[in-house]
Parts: sequence; structure tokens; C-alpha cells
Amino acid sequence: MTILVSRTDAIGDVMLTLPLCGLLKQYFPSSQILFIGRTYTAPIIACCAHVDGFINVDELSLLGDVEAGKKLATFQADVILHVFPNRSVAKWAKLAKINLRIGTTNRLFHWGTVNRFVPLSRKKSTLHEAQLNCKLLAPLGGLLHNKGLANVPSRETLATLSGFHQLPACPENLMQLVNEGNGKTVVLHPLSNQSAREWGLAHYGVLIELLFAQGFRLFITGTVTEGERMGKWLDGFVEKGMVTNLTGKLSLTELIGFLRFTAFFVSASTGPLHIAAATGVHAIGIFPPMRPIHPGRWQPIGENVKVFCLAKACTDCRKSTSCPCMTAIQPAEVAAWICKQ
Repeated sequence: MTILVSRTDAIGDVMLTLPLCGLLKQYFPSSQILFIGRTYTAPIIACCAHVDGFINVDELSLLGDVEAGKKLATFQADVILHVFPNRSVAKWAKLAKINLRIGTTNRLFHWGTVNRFVPLSRKKSTLHEAQLNCKLLAPLGGLLHNKGLANVPSRETLATLSGFHQLPACPENLMQLVNEGNGKTVVLHPLSNQSAREWGLAHYGVLIELLFAQGFRLFITGTVTEGERMGKWLDGFVEKGMVTNLTGKLSLTELIGFLRFTAFFVSASTGPLHIAAATGVHAIGIFPPMRPIHPGRWQPIGENVKVFCLAKACTDCRKSTSCPCMTAIQPAEVAAWICKQ
């Protein structure tokens, strides 16, 4: 049996879909699992032992609907799981005449393209994103005469199912820097491409000073644009020899290879935080206590995850870009936790 898993959004979302692929391999061990995703998330899928192939949605989009449907048909899929609702992918799957097309009820375009529905409201759910993904397996229970597919595994169980094992090598020059860190390496990812509530450069600056004083080797990661946004703030720490600036210098594959050998990773709710957690390093997330972006929904899953979040429910800054609940988390608290590990 060939199963398509469609998740055509961002890195963190894709990372939290990998355990679903692990569950599919548990229930259907002889199946072929193909992942439909964006070009820039392909390196993530290459690391997953549960996925047998990658279908690039960006390339399909260039073909037009009819030809994209024909191309999708060549994979001879039996099932498609629309984990992230995508109007075009749903249309192509129907054109490809995939027998079992599973999607949520709350997308109007699914009503003309999907033939197995799962009632699923992510925004109001108390479940973690990785758990919500697994609810889409319920219609497959009939294939195994197993109603257990409707059950939602715990976060701890899902953390063991990512299959994020086929990891690339660390670039040689970075491996040398990691070795010089002698087990005391910390990667800081201060910005989030404005996709999450951020902790603030001032707090990261204090954290840098505290950890540097304790002998930690510090690295700053991010995109080229994020490096430019950090500007003089980042340049100042580089000039003092307190951090190594890696912004814009690593491909996603190189970043994965690098993170796997570091000791700690600190950021807000970002894709790289989920990558770090899956590689097994200490992944430290700074989160706001506001639904639906709180850690209950989006914290990374892994063996060495630590989340800092105020123990309160808050909606005060829902319409604001600033977030007092984030800045209330003190750098000294984060530094103390790192130093105790």
C-alpha cells in the first residue's frame, strides 16, 4: 500500500508530522510512505527513516492542475492524508483518483475533493499539534479492523516515533568549533521570522553574558534577513569574541548536521527548535501562555525538552506584537537551568 502524507507548510509543522509517519509504519509496516511538502522542507524529510520518498508540491504547482493530477497518479497511491489542508493538493488527489482521500470537515474545498472526513478543530483543541495530526488516522482503522487508530498517543510516545535518525554530517569547520566547546556549546536562535512571539534581543544579550562568563561556547543562528535585523546588537557580541555568528551561513541540511553535535538550543517557537529536540540536544523553548500558541499545542517533542512559560492564562497582548509574558521570563532563570545540566 502506498500512503501520501501532505503537509505543505513550515519546518516546525513538518517536524511535528513525522511521528504520524512513524505510526503509519507501525500499523502498516510494508507500506510505502511518500511525503508531499515544500522545497525548503525536503532536507527534513530526508532525515526521516519512516518516509520512503518526497513529492515536491512547488514543482507540481508549475504543471497546472490537470498535469499535476496526472503526475500524482503515477505514484499509484492508495491513500492520501491531508494533514495540512491545501486546496490544490486536494484537487490533484481527486484528479489522480486516489481511492481513500482523508481530510478535515472544516475546509469547504474538502467537500468536493475528500471522501473520508475527520471532524477536527485545531484552534480550540487541548491536544498537541502532533497529537492532532494523528486523529487523521481514524478512517484507516477499517483497513485493519482496528478501532485503536482513533486513539491519540501521548506526547511521550510520539517523541519516540519521529524517525529523525538519518542525519547529515556536521560541516568540518563547525565540528572543530563544537569540539573546542568541550560539551558546553549553546546555540541561540533569537528571531523567528516574525512567526512567533519573541523573547527579545535584550534578554538574549543578558543570557549571552551569563553563559559566556560560565565558559560556554555560544553560536547565533538565523536567516540572512534575521542577521541583518540583529545588526549592531549581534556585531557587538561578535567583536567581543563572545559569540560565533552563523546567520545566513548554513543550509538547512548543514544546520541539522551542526545542531546534532551541540549541547543546548534556545529559541522561541521556531522550526529549528523542533529540529534540535528531535536530534536529542537540550531544546529550550520560550513560550507565551496564550492559546493557540502556547506550549501545550506547540512545544517541541523529544527526550531533552525544557519549556519556560508563565504559569497563567493570558490574552492581554493578543492584538499586540509585544508580549510581557515572554519578557517576564528572566535570562538568569534560563542560564541557571543550563548550568545545572
